[in-house]
Amino acid sequence: MGIAEEEIKKFEQNRGSNESVFYQAMEEIVYSIAPLLESDARYQKYAILERLVIPDRIIKFKVTWLNDKNEIEVNTGYRVQFNNTLGPYKGGLRFHPSVNEGVLKFLGFEQIFKNALTGLPIGGAKGGSDFNPKGRSEFEIMRFCAAYMHELYKYIGARIDVPAGDIGVGGREIGYLFGAYKKITASYDGILTGKPFMFGGSLMRPEATGYGVVYFTQAMLEMQKKESLAGKICTVSGAGNVALHTIEKLYQEGAIPVSCSDSNGMIYDQRGVDLALLKELKMNQRSSLQRYVEVHPEAKYITALEYPQGQHPVWNIPCYGAFPCATQNELSEADAQNLIANGCVCVAEGANMPSTPEAIALFLSQQISFAPAKAANAGGVAVSEFEMSQNASMQRWSFEDVDAKLKETMQQICKRVALTAKEYGVEGNYVDGANIAGFKRVADAMIAEGI
Repeated sequence: MGIAEEEIKKFEQNRGSNESVFYQAMEEIVYSIAPLLESDARYQKYAILERLVIPDRIIKFKVTWLNDKNEIEVNTGYRVQFNNTLGPYKGGLRFHPSVNEGVLKFLGFEQIFKNALTGLPIGGAKGGSDFNPKGRSEFEIMRFCAAYMHELYKYIGARIDVPAGDIGVGGREIGYLFGAYKKITASYDGILTGKPFMFGGSLMRPEATGYGVVYFTQAMLEMQKKESLAGKICTVSGAGNVALHTIEKLYQEGAIPVSCSDSNGMIYDQRGVDLALLKELKMNQRSSLQRYVEVHPEAKYITALEYPQGQHPVWNIPCYGAFPCATQNELSEADAQNLIANGCVCVAEGANMPSTPEAIALFLSQQISFAPAKAANAGGVAVSEFEMSQNASMQRWSFEDVDAKLKETMQQICKRVALTAKEYGVEGNYVDGANIAGFKRVADAMIAEGI
């Protein structure tokens, strides 16, 4: 039995019933860092893995609020504060029916290494609730956010834990959460990032994750001496903030994004998707993508019910670059086979862990340039830290300044990952490179701090 299998076996007996994605993320890390564990006895001596896979604390609370009918509703809220070795806990809040402790442990665990890769002083955390904003009125969302913050505020602070947004939590929700925090504490602290610009938000925060994915991909292609994205067909899944700004930056880089998707179906527009229409549908009207074909009947709309079993039609479109930006485990082994058969050269993850382990193994075996989420989508948390810096100094940076810092950060992450992969004998494997680089930065700091 190898060192990776031995470490994994230690944790299996405590595995919870809803923790499959957490263990998927943990196993990926353990297998990647096995060469590091074998070459440096300090990491086992100081029980770094055993300490890293257990959160510092998991906070679970009841959220009670009134809907528009003056009926009482009850949801469950969470904050998983995973590791603050490198800085204050940092990670988003997700409002979605799928939220549970296992999902948030997975997201918080990934956040530790993603934040470490940025080189910035931030730790890892995640939180949220099983509340679903879809179909709710503005005032219902406002009341829920106030009730959620009434429980959360006790555990956060500008030097303790600084949440941000995630699925179901955009600028609107962050604004309501921040307003509630101010009323409760009478304090104007930078305790949330992703705030509207008029009261402390950073320019470019909405664009950051999507733009960062594309900046990382361009840097990766350049390092691997492959053609850039300019003039190339690209496919994107999702229709949220990350997907829309990935599409926007792809256009700016001269690429041709031809797809997007939501929970009901997908759009394929071979001329290139109409970004202005997509923003109107998803950001302003919050409506289904099906309305896209009412404006552009020449485009194709495929409902989720028509998807082949185990496959997503977005990944059966011939493309140069694929950008999964929807949710975890959305890209299967069958999807990977379709992408490879259709000439795909690079895959960059905008969502958190959107590719299954089998899909990733196939990409790596076929020399597809693969950018894992913890490296490729770190742009969002990087700009969140920039917002923290602006709040702390009471300054405002220009859009151009933030964009330049973001681009430099993503290029540095790419370089750090590539050099680490080469150092540990897996050149070109950005999964192992990212995992080793992120783990090493956190683990070395944990050893320096003692127990």
